[in-house]
Amino acid sequence: MSDPSVHKLVIIGSGPAGWTAAIYAARAQLDPVVYIGVPKQDPGPILPGGQLMLTTDVENYPGFPDGIAGPEMMDQFQQQALRFGTKIVGQDIVRCDFSTTPLTLYTSKDEVIKAHAVIVATGATANWLGQENEMRLARSGGGVSACAVCDGALPMFRDQPLAVVGGGDSALEEAHHLTKFASTVYLIHRRDELRGSKIMRERFTSKPNAEVLWNKVVVDVLGDEKITGVLLEDTKTGEQSELTLKGLFIAIGHTPTTRFLQDSGLAFDDKGYIKLETRASTTNIPGVFAAGDVADANYRQAITAAGMGCQAALDVEHWLGDQNLI
Repeated sequence: MSDPSVHKLVIIGSGPAGWTAAIYAARAQLDPVVYIGVPKQDPGPILPGGQLMLTTDVENYPGFPDGIAGPEMMDQFQQQALRFGTKIVGQDIVRCDFSTTPLTLYTSKDEVIKAHAVIVATGATANWLGQENEMRLARSGGGVSACAVCDGALPMFRDQPLAVVGGGDSALEEAHHLTKFASTVYLIHRRDELRGSKIMRERFTSKPNAEVLWNKVVVDVLGDEKITGVLLEDTKTGEQSELTLKGLFIAIGHTPTTRFLQDSGLAFDDKGYIKLETRASTTNIPGVFAAGDVADANYRQAITAAGMGCQAALDVEHWLGDQNLI
């Protein structure tokens, strides 16, 4: 049986994947401990609760027909996990050593934690331009977002001029999605050629309300309570111009939150996401599982992250049973 001085399960991360894993694990009497992290800037805000903490209205998660604010949703997830006995620790895990068993984790307060199983659910953070007003409006729900699929259909953006910053497939996919709702969708790209695939380029540019602004960078985001536009600079001439907008979507990639795992022995894919050994949640290290955006470069939705959290908790329960640890 399990050594009482060693946690059965530690969950790192407190977004939809982490909380769903905690709910399932707690109901299975695995006594999960969730390290929720601490707020930080990197350059954009990183908050316990994940990217939904920067989302004002979530309208595409089943069960909320009138929508729900992102922070409120994460609070409800947390309260449900607490109901079943989940323990919460407001610290970062800063380093992990998965070379021996039990698994060893080090906290931001220099504490050493031992666990038989670990679920990594630290997510991925959107890459931002890093401008002060951009971040302020993103935090306040002022019309700046890093997910057009999540937010683009909101009433505040319908029939309005919107812009996407980026030039890869993700930016083109987000811009194409917005053409369903916006009066005009501008794709702001710093070069004179898009990096995205030919099919994605054609899909976007074929829309009558699509326009590419070549050789342009955003040097300032304008607006007080809500975005009113952006200040653009031409990368070739240096000329500046203003573009009137009611919404700005940043699509310059995501960075998985895995820096603290670089010396852990975990395997990563070519994009830096945790590499899964199966379609479920297992990694290359026995007892270490991953769920949500930290292992998903494709979907990055709250519901897919929650589903992966469920898978991870069930996989942990089966694995601990096979090891005679529960």
